[in-house]
Amino acid sequence: MSRVRIRYRVDATQRDGHRGRFSVELEGVSSPTVDLVVPSWVPGSYKLVNYVRGFRDVVARGGSDASRLATERVGSSRWRVRTEGHAQVRVDYTVYGHEMITEALDLTPDHLFLNAALSLPYVDGHQGEPVELELHLPPEWRVVTELEEVRSRPPTYRARDYDELVDSPVDAGRPVVLTVRPQGIPHRISLCGEGGNYEAHRLEEDLTKVAEAAMRLVGDSPLSSYTFFVHLTDVPDGGLEHATSNSGVVSRNIFQPQERYERFLSLESHEYLHLYNVKRIRPRVLTTFDYTKESPTRLLWWMEGTTDYFSDLVLRRANLYSPRRYLEEEAKMAKNVLDAPGRGSLSLEELSQVAWTDYYFPYEETPNQSVSYYYKGHLVSLCLDLEIRHRSETAASLETVLRTLWNEYGKPGRGVGEDELQSIAERATGLDLAEFFARYVRGTAEVDLDRFSRYAGLTFGAKPRPADDPSPVPGYLGVRHQDQGGFLRVTQVLLDTPAHRAGVSPGDEIVAVNGSKVTASSLPKDLEACPPGSSVDLALFRRGYLHHVALTTGTPPPEKYQFVPEEQPTDRAKKVYAAWVGAPWEPRAPADAPSDR
Repeated sequence: MSRVRIRYRVDATQRDGHRGRFSVELEGVSSPTVDLVVPSWVPGSYKLVNYVRGFRDVVARGGSDASRLATERVGSSRWRVRTEGHAQVRVDYTVYGHEMITEALDLTPDHLFLNAALSLPYVDGHQGEPVELELHLPPEWRVVTELEEVRSRPPTYRARDYDELVDSPVDAGRPVVLTVRPQGIPHRISLCGEGGNYEAHRLEEDLTKVAEAAMRLVGDSPLSSYTFFVHLTDVPDGGLEHATSNSGVVSRNIFQPQERYERFLSLESHEYLHLYNVKRIRPRVLTTFDYTKESPTRLLWWMEGTTDYFSDLVLRRANLYSPRRYLEEEAKMAKNVLDAPGRGSLSLEELSQVAWTDYYFPYEETPNQSVSYYYKGHLVSLCLDLEIRHRSETAASLETVLRTLWNEYGKPGRGVGEDELQSIAERATGLDLAEFFARYVRGTAEVDLDRFSRYAGLTFGAKPRPADDPSPVPGYLGVRHQDQGGFLRVTQVLLDTPAHRAGVSPGDEIVAVNGSKVTASSLPKDLEACPPGSSVDLALFRRGYLHHVALTTGTPPPEKYQFVPEEQPTDRAKKVYAAWVGAPWEPRAPADAPSDR
């Protein structure tokens, strides 16, 4: 197949509402037909999405006389253009874009956020060829992208191939752009959106610390530049990683108070680490992309869960978390796993493999049959790190495995095979890890977090209620619910709970407890009057018909978990703790000591 020159044009100066004008210009066409295909997913977001829904007004023309060419839609996301011998072909179309999420097209009077997969179809058979992107924008707008600039008027950029184009978002408008240089490498912080309670100097300092701690963790950086895209909005969406940037969509007021700001730093740490783990260290099946169908892998738990584990560790190494704060965050992650009745239904490898249909499409039974591969992958990675540090007497760690993956797979661009991870970890650490992988990665064994914690001189368990807490222990039903216009509608019934055993169903509308009216807001107080072991009559509407359900309330699960220093840890455990947390082991603090943030 002959090489074709491909140029995309985006016109944000003329819009019909949020509908922008786009075109694909091709030169050197020699085939009788050309297919344009809109992707159905983007790398880093493992779900099939109907990105093509906003495409309209597709018209193709050929040659210098711009004669109209026959164009046929041959699939939901594919158009076929009959070239009729023309070497030059231009396809014009419009796309509606008004969504500020991490993988988005957003066209407003003062902003363009462009992820190529949502608006720039690829030329089938030519995905590996260089492409240009030409932008027509209001003259006062500024463009922020990691693509190579080839012309300034109009702003024109080049990508090595379609994959790089998809991996390089474009933001244009009036952003506030800060620049820092961790390890001498320029990093931009592009803040787009109105408002924001951030402090610029603090943001510069802290994201510099995050980047430098990540570089120290891996021991290297492949970057010549990087951009943190931070979109300030009212409906936060999280982040999406790219090879030389990440796009975060966050609440405009996430930067204060401290606890909310730490959530922002955790997001940025996670997405930044992805420039290593996922974008360069990646499963072999994700080294080339078929944008039309699922690409399942058993390694997502490592790509996401282990990245998430390291993201907290990076914040600790950057001194953005104190040791105590770090352990609090790990305890919260453990609760996320322990609160899911379905945490043992599937192995981590299976959770990874079914992410396309499970994690991204939760429904009423999800907590009973599954758990997030992010959460469980994070927890298993923590335990694997402690296992390695303990058995090697701190000569090796999970960091050792990450650096080996980076040097042998990430830097050379080799994909990791589906069954290679255990052998890589064993070779990196010199340990036999077969039992650990069999039980916790390929198997469904419950993670004994207390046992692994003792390797670092800690114990793990539920945080007890304060002895002087006068509030009664409420009864427990085992339902998750939402307020629908003042009515309490059950959304999920958790496995092996009083409600589950009594036959309560998702969709039931609970209207009374023991004859007294109940609402979503009043239920916690109502259950205080029904302590564990109480007989309760629930009046509820099921599909519009009144029912009565009798049950006995249970004991609620722990509100919090905690890591606590052991009374008499071994010297080896203290050594593991110091190497892991980056601070000397300290004895138990008074129970009422405030959290050190």
